[in-house]
Amino acid sequence: MSLLDASTPEQHRERYLELKRNAAQRLRAQAPRELAPSVARPLARDEILWRETIPDGWYWSRKINRGEKLRIVNTSGRASVSTLIWNADDVSERYNAGDTVKIQWNALLGKGDVLFSDMGRVLASITEDSGAGHDALVGGSTKATNERRYGGAPVRNTRDNFCLAAAKLGLTRRDIMPCITFFAPVRTDAEGALAWSEGSRKAGDFVELRAEMNLLITLSNCPHPYDPRPDYAPGSVEATVFRAMPADETDLCRGASEEARRGFENTDALFGA
Repeated sequence: MSLLDASTPEQHRERYLELKRNAAQRLRAQAPRELAPSVARPLARDEILWRETIPDGWYWSRKINRGEKLRIVNTSGRASVSTLIWNADDVSERYNAGDTVKIQWNALLGKGDVLFSDMGRVLASITEDSGAGHDALVGGSTKATNERRYGGAPVRNTRDNFCLAAAKLGLTRRDIMPCITFFAPVRTDAEGALAWSEGSRKAGDFVELRAEMNLLITLSNCPHPYDPRPDYAPGSVEATVFRAMPADETDLCRGASEEARRGFENTDALFGA
C-alpha cells in the first residue's frame, strides 16, 4: 500500500507504522556509530572568532557562517539553552522541530544527528556532545510557565527573549518557531508521557553545532519548563564560535542515515557544492 492509497486514518496510521518499522530495521542493519560522549578539545586562540558568556535569563544572537562551529558550554551545570536557527541568506527558511524528529525517527538528539530546516536541508550538525540530553519536543519557557513555577517573581522567559532577539535581527513574532533546548533531559515513556531525567546534567557539559549554511542563531538561557528546581538559578553558559575543518564524505553526521545524506545533498546544491 502506498501513501496515496491510504484513504482512512487507520490506513494512514498503518502506513506510518510500516515506514517506522522499515526505518528501524535499516538502522539496526547499519554499522554502529561511535556515539560515546565527547570531550571538549582546547581551542587555540587563532581558531576562536567570538566568545561570550550568557548570564542567567539572558539571550545571545549571532550570524555564523557555513563551516564554522558553535560550542555551547553549560558552565554551571544548571542551565538549559533554548535555540532558534534561521538561514541567514533567506530567513523564511528556519529550523523545523517536527521534521528534525520525524525524518531521523529520533527525539533523543545528540552527536551524529542533524537539525533540518523546513526546506529539507540541513541547517546544522551536532558534531560533538557530552551527553547531557536535549529536548526537541517541549520548547522553552513562557511568562505563563514561569508564573506557575515561580509565582509573581520578575524573572525572564525564553518566549520574550526570542521576541527581543527577533526584533534586533529584523524579524517579527511570526518568525519565531518551535525551538530545540540543549541541556534539557526530557524523556518520553512507553505511554508517551514526558518527564525530566534528573541528574543527567553536570557542570562543563557542552554541545557543538557545525553550520551547514550561513545561519542566524539565537540562544536563550532560561530554565526549562520541566526543570524541577524550585528556584530560578540557571547559571551562566558560554558560547564560542570558532573555525572548523571542512567535513568530508566520511563525516559522522553526513553518513548517519539515508535521510541525512539527502538533506546534505539538498544543502550542498544550494551552495553549488
